[in-house]
Amino acid sequence: MSDTGSPSAPAAPSPGCPAHAGAVRLAGLEYRQTPARLYRDLRREHGAVAPVLLDGDIPAWLVLGYSELCYVTGHDELFARDSRRWNQWPAIGPDWPLLPYVGHQPSVLFAEGDEHRRRSGVITQALDGVDQFELARECRRIAGQLITSFAGSGRAELMGAYAHVLPARAVLWMCGMPQGGPDTRRLVDDLRISLDAAEGDDPVAAYARVGERIRQLVKEKRERPGADVTSRMVLHPAGLDDEEIVQDLISVIAAAQQPTANWICNTLRLLLTDERFAVDVSGGRLSVGEALNEVLWLDTPTQNFIGRWAVRDTQLGGRLIRAGDCVVLGLAAANTDPQIWPEAHVGAENSAHLSFSNGEHRCPYPAPLLADVMARTAVETLLERLPDLVLAVEPEELTWRPSVWMRGLTSLPVLFTPVVQ
Repeated sequence: MSDTGSPSAPAAPSPGCPAHAGAVRLAGLEYRQTPARLYRDLRREHGAVAPVLLDGDIPAWLVLGYSELCYVTGHDELFARDSRRWNQWPAIGPDWPLLPYVGHQPSVLFAEGDEHRRRSGVITQALDGVDQFELARECRRIAGQLITSFAGSGRAELMGAYAHVLPARAVLWMCGMPQGGPDTRRLVDDLRISLDAAEGDDPVAAYARVGERIRQLVKEKRERPGADVTSRMVLHPAGLDDEEIVQDLISVIAAAQQPTANWICNTLRLLLTDERFAVDVSGGRLSVGEALNEVLWLDTPTQNFIGRWAVRDTQLGGRLIRAGDCVVLGLAAANTDPQIWPEAHVGAENSAHLSFSNGEHRCPYPAPLLADVMARTAVETLLERLPDLVLAVEPEELTWRPSVWMRGLTSLPVLFTPVVQ
């Protein structure tokens, strides 16, 4: 998500705002590069639950505390996913920037109760049928093709030429899309545009094209099912109709592509800028797995997620949350909550982070495992093929995308010894 609001100064709340005058806009250049400072400031000023203003000064609550976020995501009867509960809809215009992420859609993302369990159960079983060894082999093949395309030049911009493309192609392979043709390349491009549009792109048109191609894919798998995620969803005894499958496939593809791309790139940045991951005290490189896990704690690809909506008036972190209030999940802030990391030491050696969320609406098993296969294979293959990889700029020259929602670099330029194919 991109944020286009005004600078991050305290602002007077809009009519009906649940927050007091200290609410902070989730926007502004000062926080885009160092969001950790935003979370520290909000926690110091407001505690574990902070009043914030979304684009257009629309009020919401940002959950910063680890235990509070676990409480919200673990109590669907209090904080539910159906955004039609929102008490701010009268203030939302048709061109509101966050509308694509908040407007109710007939997908698993907004389903609740038995309907959510039905839909997520289909996705879980479809993903569980993916052979992780086959996925790793396909990712190595894709990685090899991408690396070969720039290996001879001695330089590359890894975000656009590698990190974004690999998970998109891998997840489309899982879904049964034919590989290598112009049809797949166009879909990969449209996925990037719809999720992370650059200046001059038309994300709405790109999203429409993605939907049409996925509808065509579902129709093809109805006629000729195979050993892929789409076919398993089509054949599942729950009997989802075509449009339900289309909506849920788009959710799966979107969740796999951009966050995994940022996970890959953020991990490469860590490996290339932190001396701990160059050579440790015994002369060996710390593992890629440790770097991947540390990124999930400290630079998680999904910083904040919108959201949950209060089913009734309730208390959270000492705040009165009114029925219909929007609650934003501060995943990155919760991961660095000083209540779970005393003395400001974040130990990346465990996996109790909230980067894949928590509760019934977390990323369905085994999606995190498949994302790990894609990210780990991408990073390891690149380092194996280009072992002398270095940054082409100083570390402080790297810039982050202007968003408080996603954590990803604008680019990752690198240099290496050209490889003659």
